[in-house]
Amino acid sequence: MTSLPDPSYLTVGTGPAARRISWRRIEGRGPAIVWLGGFKSDMKGTKAEALSAFAARTGRAFLRFDYSGHGESDGDFEEGTISRWAEEAAAVVALAGPRPILVGSSMGGWISLLVARAMAAPPTAMVLIAPAPDFTEALMWPAFSEEVRQTIMTEGRWVRPSAYDEGGYPITRALIEDGRRNLVLTGLVETGCPVHILQGMEDPDVPWRHAMLLAEKIARDDVVVTLVKDGDHRLSRPEDIARLEEIVAAVG
Repeated sequence: MTSLPDPSYLTVGTGPAARRISWRRIEGRGPAIVWLGGFKSDMKGTKAEALSAFAARTGRAFLRFDYSGHGESDGDFEEGTISRWAEEAAAVVALAGPRPILVGSSMGGWISLLVARAMAAPPTAMVLIAPAPDFTEALMWPAFSEEVRQTIMTEGRWVRPSAYDEGGYPITRALIEDGRRNLVLTGLVETGCPVHILQGMEDPDVPWRHAMLLAEKIARDDVVVTLVKDGDHRLSRPEDIARLEEIVAAVG
C-alpha cells in the first residue's frame, strides 16, 4: 500500500510528443524532497516508498513521479531518451517549490544533474544514489560487443538481459545517440549546491569508481562520498535506507 494519495497528472510536450506524467506529493515544510528514479524503475520502489514515509513522519514536503514509459505515466518506454526524461523531470521539479532537494537514483543521478542546469536557482542540495551520469556512453556502449552495437545501429534496438526484469531492457539507437548529446562528465560538473553521493562498492551496474569520477568532476561545489563496502546497486537494505534518510535529513 502506497503512503501517498492517488496520483496527479501533468502533460509534458505538445502534439504527438505530449505525454501524461504521473506524480505524487506529500505537503509539508520545505525545501521539498524530490525523488528521481532510475532506468526502468518507478516511484513505488523501496527507496521512494521509504523516503515518502520519512517525509510524512518528519513533516517534510515530498514529491515523486514516473518518467514516460515507466510506472503510472503514459508513453512507450522504447520512445524514451535522456532528453525526454529530463524534460519531464524538470516540469515536475518546477512543481516542488523553491530550491528543492533532488534525490536521484542511478539514471536519476544523471537526470538530476541535467535538471539542476536548467533551474533558475540551484537546488538546496543533491543526494545521488549510485549515480549513473553518461551511463549510455561510459558504461553501456564500451561493454557491448561489436555484434550488439551493429544490431542497435542497424535494427534500432537490442534487448539487454537484466537481473531486475525477466523480459530484459530494450536499448534503442535513439537512447544511445541522445545520450551522447547529454554527456556531463566531459568537463567540470556545475551543481551550485552541496552534493552527497551514496555508492555501493559491490555494485555490478555502476562501478564505485564511476561515482568517484563524478565527485572529481564536481570541482566547485562541496561533495561528500559515502562508500558502502558491501553495498549493491539498489542499496535498499534496512541499513541502506537508514543511511539514506540520515543523509537527506542532514542536507536540508
